[in-house]
Amino acid sequence: MSATTLARPVSRTPSVPTPFLVYRDRIGTPSEIQFLRRQYLGFTRLAPVWVGRHIMPLASELGGAVVRLGGTWLSRALFQQIGLVPRLDVGRVAPVLHAQFARGGALALPLARARGLRMVVTLWGGDVSKAKNWRGTVQARRWPEVVAATSRFVCVSAAIADMALTHRVPADKLVVLPIGAEIPPVPPPAPLAPTYHLFVGRFVAKKGVQDIADAVRRLRAEGDITPIVFVGDGPLRPTVESLARDVRGVELAGWLRPDDVRARMAQAWSLLVPSVVAPNGDAEGLPSVIFEAMAQACAVIGTNEGGVAEAVDHERTGLLVPPRDPAALAAAMRRLVTDSALRHRLAQAGYDHARRNLNAHTQSVALENLLLEVAA
Repeated sequence: MSATTLARPVSRTPSVPTPFLVYRDRIGTPSEIQFLRRQYLGFTRLAPVWVGRHIMPLASELGGAVVRLGGTWLSRALFQQIGLVPRLDVGRVAPVLHAQFARGGALALPLARARGLRMVVTLWGGDVSKAKNWRGTVQARRWPEVVAATSRFVCVSAAIADMALTHRVPADKLVVLPIGAEIPPVPPPAPLAPTYHLFVGRFVAKKGVQDIADAVRRLRAEGDITPIVFVGDGPLRPTVESLARDVRGVELAGWLRPDDVRARMAQAWSLLVPSVVAPNGDAEGLPSVIFEAMAQACAVIGTNEGGVAEAVDHERTGLLVPPRDPAALAAAMRRLVTDSALRHRLAQAGYDHARRNLNAHTQSVALENLLLEVAA
């Protein structure tokens, strides 16, 4: 497809950044905070004002002001269902609204219209791939209007841009812009043995949690006792808990602070990203944990499809295996345990790739430039 790809912009710093609206219906969901926050790391001319109907306890960690839309349950419900926009006291803002996720674009459309704002929507993955999102929802009902009214759709991978095309988004409105990671100036030192494999994310079907569990059982049956650490939580927690009961060396660490996640990555022998398309159609866009792991010189094992395959160059910056293939996943995990030269080579190449091409600050400035272009 012919979507534009943005990278390596030039930033100019004004004296006072101009506020602009960012719509996320549920602001501060723990699993989203870091990749949403990184979009605005390099902003110097615009300052995000987060607007949504629900504010979670960790919302302040996103950076910028946070404003709840609608003072009552009824006003929030009317906004969602019929687009009746409540009073919003945010003062002067730039003439552009950045909506997160396809549903966010549908919900924010009346707000953008009411305030005369041009709209940019970021598409992340499951928001466009899940079949249920397109049946009898606000997103489905308003989507033709969203497509017509939105100036640009920012896609975190080319795979997501291809999905957007199937939902009638014109190619000339699509921009491919990965989020990137915060890169340390030098790679962390190689971890000392013994260490572990690492998973970071929500425990949901598209993350390949069941395949990880099956692969670990295979490894244990073969005598490989390398530990595995699960960072995160989610609906498939019983699958991980069952694995921890059945075999030794499984740690459920829960959600960790960003610095703690980076420290875990720096000490791991591999990050596991065996993503699949879930039975409900839920699919990855481009998992940001891949770039985070590369930034910490941690070798990545992923599946060879979609956004994961775009991010990982097989045998150069990581290893790719077929989706839903626990045997192949186990074999790749075993390779990185037994072949230290391969592990170190992949880790260093991944760090170099992230430093050159996936710096979150650079990608953030590209997004700011795009928003300013739309606003102008």
